Amino acid sequence: MTSTPEPLRGPAFGSYAADEVGWLLTDLSGVELEAPTEEREEAVQSGGAHYAESLPVEFQPDEAYLAVYRSALDATATRLARAVGTVTELVLRERGPGVVLASLARAGTPVGILLRRWAQARHGVDLPHYAVSIVRGRGIDTLALAHLAEHHDPARVVFVDGWTGKGAINRELAAALAGTPFDPDLAVLADPGRCARTFGTREDWLIASACLNSTVSGLVSRTVLNDRLIGPGQYHGAKFYRELAGADVSNAFLDAVTAAFPLVDDTSEPADREPDHAGWAAVERIVDEHGIGDVNLVKPGVGETTRVLLRRVPWKVLVRAGAPEADLAHVRLLAAQRGVPVEEVGDLPYSCVGLIHPRYTRGATGADGRAVPAEGAASR
Repeated sequence: MTSTPEPLRGPAFGSYAADEVGWLLTDLSGVELEAPTEEREEAVQSGGAHYAESLPVEFQPDEAYLAVYRSALDATATRLARAVGTVTELVLRERGPGVVLASLARAGTPVGILLRRWAQARHGVDLPHYAVSIVRGRGIDTLALAHLAEHHDPARVVFVDGWTGKGAINRELAAALAGTPFDPDLAVLADPGRCARTFGTREDWLIASACLNSTVSGLVSRTVLNDRLIGPGQYHGAKFYRELAGADVSNAFLDAVTAAFPLVDDTSEPADREPDHAGWAAVERIVDEHGIGDVNLVKPGVGETTRVLLRRVPWKVLVRAGAPEADLAHVRLLAAQRGVPVEEVGDLPYSCVGLIHPRYTRGATGADGRAVPAEGAASR
């Protein structure tokens, strides 16, 4: 007899097939959690709320943006498949065929499904796969860890995410798992932050699923940790956006990358796998150079910059001169739509970096982040 709730599965929760992922989450679909982006930003920066206590309003892309997404997926599917193969082969070689995948919801969830599909296609093994919540500043869901430990050998659990930024989640995971039998090594497709050992590439390129929110992640929201809603014996929460089913491309994304598996013939181990945390050092330099004062307002890499533009109040975007335009087309389009300046810089270890508006208030429009009289406020 187990003491933890059973995982949620599709189609009752999320649009993924039941066998592809079990969500170790509490269903909060009936709760109004969304708040306007500007309201959330002001509350978070003032210390009045934690970002995980509410949800941003789900971004609904227009046709121009969806065309950019489709083009990006077409151009990168084989590259993504190669990274999936590289990571899966590393995991199976080092941890054995009895691996259990635990994706960090939600960006890690489609990646975990792709790793599971590669293991099925190339090795004929069905890897158990779960999605668990981790929250910066609050740690990983300990009840989800208890469920994993009840059903599997913790030493065989591999935590999975899409990409690294500056390495904050890596640090959060390592701190949360200290003293437990779980291995904190995080498997990611792209490690531009140079803070992971198990990765497909260290180049900062676009993982197409970063372009969208729930509609490429099984119609599931970001995870929520709010003491008013989550009590003892409950996992962290999330919502299932059933009403967005008509716009859902979650399974189409998975199928596009899976279709490219036969084209991958090189899944050799990366030559240098030791982390040097160069990404974190670069972020600290950016904080100093731009007078931001808080590393949490600097979101480096294509994936993190996209998140800033989709659900935070962006201040500006830094783009490395000469970075591949195919990885940045959606960033430039989102920035233009939101009126966010894009600055090209020479010395940047990432393709781009998103800067969240510092010292934000809803009246703040200047580059210094200070409030101005309401009648002078510009639209964002």
